[in-house]
Amino acid sequence: MPRWSAGTPDWSRQDDDMPGLSANGGYRARMQTNTPPRSARSARSAKGARGPRSPRRTIRLTRRGRIALIATGAVVAGTAVAVPLLMPDDEGESRPTSLVVPEGWRATQVYGAVDKVLALPAGTTKKSLAKANLKLPNDAEGNPEGYLYPATYPLGEHPTPEKLLNAMVDKANKEFTGAPVAAGAQRNALNVYQAVTIASIVQAEAATKEDMGKVARVIFNRLERGMPLQMDSTINYALGRSTLKTTTKDTKIDSPYNSYQRMGLPPTPIANPGDEAMGAAIDPTPGDWLYFVTVKPGDTRFTADYAEHQRNVAEFNRLQQSASKKAESEAEPEADAKAAK
Repeated sequence: MPRWSAGTPDWSRQDDDMPGLSANGGYRARMQTNTPPRSARSARSAKGARGPRSPRRTIRLTRRGRIALIATGAVVAGTAVAVPLLMPDDEGESRPTSLVVPEGWRATQVYGAVDKVLALPAGTTKKSLAKANLKLPNDAEGNPEGYLYPATYPLGEHPTPEKLLNAMVDKANKEFTGAPVAAGAQRNALNVYQAVTIASIVQAEAATKEDMGKVARVIFNRLERGMPLQMDSTINYALGRSTLKTTTKDTKIDSPYNSYQRMGLPPTPIANPGDEAMGAAIDPTPGDWLYFVTVKPGDTRFTADYAEHQRNVAEFNRLQQSASKKAESEAEPEADAKAAK
């Protein structure tokens, strides 16, 4: 499905969705990742093996529109660090006393933030993982993605990357291993790590708490029907970027995070989800939805009917074309004025 963004490809050329129901018949996908351990993936990559071929002519299942957030610079905060309190050090200069990890940050963003708040060379925190002894689930295979829990962390007297990372993982374990999350995951035939993975996708795709529950239901419905997730957020993660533009070429990349070519969940979470996204993952909104598209900011439409979805996509395309023409017409007088000078 298309997303609400400038530069969206010509979605009218992609007029067929994955044949999940018809092609897979009565197959019921298990709620698990469909990729081998990372060691096996590395060996396969070294041999130049490619993933499954992409199904023909697909409409992508979109993230939500984030125009308002992008306009305020809230998306892809990078290594920006929120420090609510500053204290003078021995030389009278202010130093941060806490670090805020926002919901939806990726591990790479957290590493950069820790480096910055502790005034360490870039890359120091990531290198510290080897000696941090983080208490991660076995499924994580040492990767803390999804377990760097969004919260405010005091720096203390002698902060180190290892101390901060352990505080984040300990907080995640406390939140995720409690009865509500563990029971909710079990109720949906998931283990906790799989629930965190779903929550991370929900966090990346949904704009509101209400939409989070619906996006989670789309994920479950597609998994249960043997349909690929087709989430642009997983493509962005694979490519190490955050953008509203995903091309057909992007959906053909060889990556275990390519949810257009790979069935099931990605091998790890794709971000660090917050409470609301986790709640949606373990208690999705009831519904039969299989598709959603953000026609415009604040207007995300969910449906189980492909024909209705196509109409929503057509409306999206009309709005995109109109916005593009308006931008071009507004740019022309500005260009003429500069030329006159």
